[in-house]
Amino acid sequence: MIQANADIKKMERHFLPQGFVVTTWEALEPYFKELVERPVQSAEELEKWLKDISELEAVVSEDACWRQIRMTCDTENKELAESFNYFYTAIQPHIQPYVDQINRKLIDSPYTAGLDHDQYFTYLRSVKNSIDLFREENIPLFAGLSVMQQQYGAIAGKMTVEVEGREYTLQQASKFLESHDRALRETVYRKVNERRFQDKDALDDLFTQLVRKRHQVALNAGYANYRDYSFVAKGRFDYTKEDCFDFHEGVKQHVLPLVDEINRKKRNKLQLDVLKPWDTEAEPEGVQPLRPFENGKELLKKSIQCFNRLRPFFADCLRKMDQLQHLDLDSRKGKAPGGYNMPLAESGAPFIFMNAAGQMHDVTTIVHEGGHAIHSFLAHHLELSAFKEYPIEMAEVASMSMELFSMEYWDSFFNDPKDLERAKEHQLERVITVMPWIATIDKFQHWIYENPFHTVEERKTRWMEILREFSSTEIDFNGLEQYREISWQRQLHLFEVPFYYIEYGIAQLGAIGMWKQFKENREKALDNYMKALSLGGTKPLPELYEAAGLKFDFSPAYIKELIAFVHGEMPK
Repeated sequence: MIQANADIKKMERHFLPQGFVVTTWEALEPYFKELVERPVQSAEELEKWLKDISELEAVVSEDACWRQIRMTCDTENKELAESFNYFYTAIQPHIQPYVDQINRKLIDSPYTAGLDHDQYFTYLRSVKNSIDLFREENIPLFAGLSVMQQQYGAIAGKMTVEVEGREYTLQQASKFLESHDRALRETVYRKVNERRFQDKDALDDLFTQLVRKRHQVALNAGYANYRDYSFVAKGRFDYTKEDCFDFHEGVKQHVLPLVDEINRKKRNKLQLDVLKPWDTEAEPEGVQPLRPFENGKELLKKSIQCFNRLRPFFADCLRKMDQLQHLDLDSRKGKAPGGYNMPLAESGAPFIFMNAAGQMHDVTTIVHEGGHAIHSFLAHHLELSAFKEYPIEMAEVASMSMELFSMEYWDSFFNDPKDLERAKEHQLERVITVMPWIATIDKFQHWIYENPFHTVEERKTRWMEILREFSSTEIDFNGLEQYREISWQRQLHLFEVPFYYIEYGIAQLGAIGMWKQFKENREKALDNYMKALSLGGTKPLPELYEAAGLKFDFSPAYIKELIAFVHGEMPK
């Protein structure tokens, strides 16, 4: 069994003063200037220089992350928003030209050729990529985008609805969709969507501005559109847009029929003539919705118990984060939507943010973000900050595999064996039903950025075409078109992290592969998992998959094979 230690220590500083805190560009600039101007006259000096760069990167990155964490935890606090905006408008734009000079200095150094090829290959490839993409005129565009993207959280964070005389965030209100009272489910579904509808124009306008600005970034860098630019900027060296189109096709052929089957079973279980969208999470009369915990404190306690039984190191990671107060789990008004694990490069222990409301979905979220956190812990020992920047596709394998591994011990959340069975069934259904949504969002993004000057009406039309292509024929949406037309607006990735979504599909296949290993040999699968995550970003993506005992493949044939495995496990 691979051993690891979660008693993570904040990195020691050797370049920056111990008490240095990022405040202004004027205070920060001398350190960047020193790195640009420092003579590097031997292999030893190059390695020392790289470590100093890494330290500066870690301190600056962590400062930016904390500004984002604090702002998303309280979107109504103007000071926190101003602090975030200040970094991205008054500090970050000045950093980028220095980073470009440092990158060029590294590539031009005669001693760079002597660096260990295996260890430095992906880092140097990424540096060369950054040099190729760097354009001075994109600096103010990136600054503007960083600030604009956060407007989504501010708008969505204010959305609440009243149910039975009480105010709920949209995340909290979703628990009513599990009720056996169908009239209540429909009422809440309509209220939530009506609330989203109130802000549809503001979100449409924001998205239009973001798309145009991103398109200009791509043109400045010499690309025909933001999609083509984004593939290079995200370091997608190992697959192409055509591979994404194959994934869409594979989902349509091999996953959608199973989604229809799942929805047919739900309709029969609920004894309904027609399955409406407010029925998909419901239970029949007399069956209580799954309530795995009461509040964030209990959710954490039960998650630690679950992880401890899987492998004690995993639980130690959550305990360490709790000790450092690196967790904000409960949903509340004024908090940005969604959930994330935020790596903190200098501290080492990341931060988990989510909107728990006492539902089954929240269990999936915390074990998912817990998988990301474990990845951060396992990669923290790597020498340079750049080595810890692992590909997103591998990061999502870390989180999605943990969803499936941890099911073995979900009796930590459910005392009743029947509830446990329902929870596992819910999870495996979700593994299948999420795939068409991933394909929908990804295909939509391809169209958006291939056609950056589309109108809002054209966007709505194309969205509905793609949505219908990947929708289950077993759900009746008649009379709900106005809500469906804006349903893309609930996906924060479109606003905040463009072209980040296909990774979930690629990683879901990887996670199913990991779970298949786990079913065959539990300890070996967990060792492969930890070994791959410990490599951080020091290997290309196919080699990281190989280290995990996986094939890097998301062709229709492989989708068919893995989805058939999940389908076969469901009756068990």
